[in-house]
Amino acid sequence: MQIGFEKWEGLGNDFLLVRETSISGELSPELVRALCDRRRGVGGDGVLLVRADSPRMIVLNADGSRPEMCGNGLRCVAAMLAAEMGPLNAPRAMTVATDAGERRARVSFAGTEEALVEVDMGRAEIQEDSEHADEGRRVVFTSVSVGNPHAISFAPFDRGERDRLGPLIERSTAGGTNVEFAHKSGPASFDLVVWERGVGYTQACGTGACATAALACARGLTPYGEPIRVRLPGGELVITVSAGLDIVMMGPARRVFRGTVEV
Repeated sequence: MQIGFEKWEGLGNDFLLVRETSISGELSPELVRALCDRRRGVGGDGVLLVRADSPRMIVLNADGSRPEMCGNGLRCVAAMLAAEMGPLNAPRAMTVATDAGERRARVSFAGTEEALVEVDMGRAEIQEDSEHADEGRRVVFTSVSVGNPHAISFAPFDRGERDRLGPLIERSTAGGTNVEFAHKSGPASFDLVVWERGVGYTQACGTGACATAALACARGLTPYGEPIRVRLPGGELVITVSAGLDIVMMGPARRVFRGTVEV
């Protein structure tokens, strides 16, 4: 079987976008892992199955698992679909269905291969705190849902501590969770490192940035309604959180190349 795809990235978080019409049946976890293998496959943080006529995105992580949502992936899907709507000199808007519900996206192009995408990410739900043991000390993370699960801490951790805690906390719940290590770097700015469920460290995580910004507002670390700059290893996202915890995310999406693969 030959599969056509487009490789897109959002702040270095990279995906293979595959149209549902180009495959017969489902992609097996084994095939997804092979496609995402950076040494023996195309390479990517995941595969995004895309339906164009009634826009929909299905996310498949690099380990073959199926998470509910992916913020960076959603920007890439919206940009790909918008590029096919006609001339690129006007913003495009669309609603994309996901396993976490529908999300409204607005796309503005900075060229034929790159776009700035704003997405209504829905409402955050601040959940319980959880304690975890790390070499004799107790560390606390707060669970936040933005359609998918996140565990967030604003405490300082060095790289070795993050290496231990990332996989430990990821596996601390039945379905797994994404893990965010956040640091306040300014009145409305945060540095963020993400250990993503089913992937490991990533250059960026859109939903992680959204969850972190929502928790920061709820904790009084930064004001509601103001743009919050979240800096990740791959670049910066701008997040706005309302007093009701409704979230808007803005960030780039870029097409890297198109290709086909024989499987």
